[in-house]
Amino acid sequence: MNCYEAIDLMGDALDGALPTEARAGFDDHIEECPSCRTYLDQLRVTLKALERLPRSTASSRRRAELIAAFRREFPARR
Repeated sequence: MNCYEAIDLMGDALDGALPTEARAGFDDHIEECPSCRTYLDQLRVTLKALERLPRSTASSRRRAELIAAFRREFPARR
C-alpha cells in the first residue's frame, strides 16, 4: 500500500469501518511510514478536539446548505 491509498482509508480506519481486505496492508503501511503515522495521529487529535466542542441544537439554513454541498462534493463511497 502506498501513502495515497493509506490516506484514502484513514477516515474509515478512524470510524472503525476499514474493509477487512484492506486492514493488514493499512496497518503495515502505518507502521512503516512515519509521515502517514503522524498524519493519522493528527487526525485522531483533531477528532478528539472536535468531540469536545458543544453541539448546537439550533438548525440553521446555512448549516444545511454546507452539509448538502459537502455531500455533493464528497459522495459516500460505501
